[in-house]
Formats: sequence, structure tokens, C-alpha cells
Amino acid sequence: MRILVALDLSEPTELIVKKVEELAKEMSAQVWVLHNAEPAPDVLEFRADPQAARDSLAEKFHSEHRQIQEIAKRLRKEGLEATALLVHGPTVEVILKEASDLDVDMIVVGSHGRSAVFQLLMGSVSEGILRESRCPVLIVPTRKNA
Repeated sequence: MRILVALDLSEPTELIVKKVEELAKEMSAQVWVLHNAEPAPDVLEFRADPQAARDSLAEKFHSEHRQIQEIAKRLRKEGLEATALLVHGPTVEVILKEASDLDVDMIVVGSHGRSAVFQLLMGSVSEGILRESRCPVLIVPTRKNA
């Protein structure tokens, strides 16, 4: 079994990683931990202080890379085969491309449970993946119950 877990490194990341760890152990799965670092470097506008903007962006990307490396390392300590991937591009398309390139059996994503108005205006990554994926998709609900 091959699993791609797409993480945005927001607060619910830990919940999603725990679910993937549980699932991967049960299925002796290989795991790819993917984070789509945004914005993509080629669409940035550097106006006020280009060097400061580049330095800030580089630090952000390094931090995100360290975070997903730590998640993969933790999964390896639990006996799983795990690889971290940091990619750039349109989120849904990037996740689907990586899933196809890696020939995964399942994609795991979180759902933030945002309002219908937000989803109407902005769309939903999990919905886009679910709609376009050629393999099963596990959507982990991450909304806190009120």
C-alpha cells in the first residue's frame, strides 16, 4: 500500500498525521508526506525590498521543509517507510500529479470544515482532490466541535 498525505501544516496537521500513522501501520504502507509551499516563487512580486522579500520567503520554505522532514522522521521512528516532499504549484493539481507520479493507492487530506460561502468563493482542496482523483481519498475531518 502506498499513501500520499497532503498537509498544509496548519493546526490540525497533528490529527491528520496520527490518522495516517494508524492507517499506515495497519496496512504496512509506504507514506509520502507532501506539503505544497505557497506562493510559488515564480508568481511573487518583489516591490519594496526585493532582497528582504526573498530572504523571508526562503526562511518560510526552509521552515516548512524542516517541518515535513520532522513528520517523516517521526513516522520512520514508528517503523514506517516515509518520505517528505516539498512542492510548489496549484494545490489540487500538484497533489494529483504527485499521486499519479508516485502511483499511490490512497490520498489523505484534511478538511477544515469551512462555511459554504467560503467554499463557494474559494473552493475546497479536499473537494477538488475528491472530484478529480483516480484513487481513493480519505478526508480527515479537522473541524473542532463547538
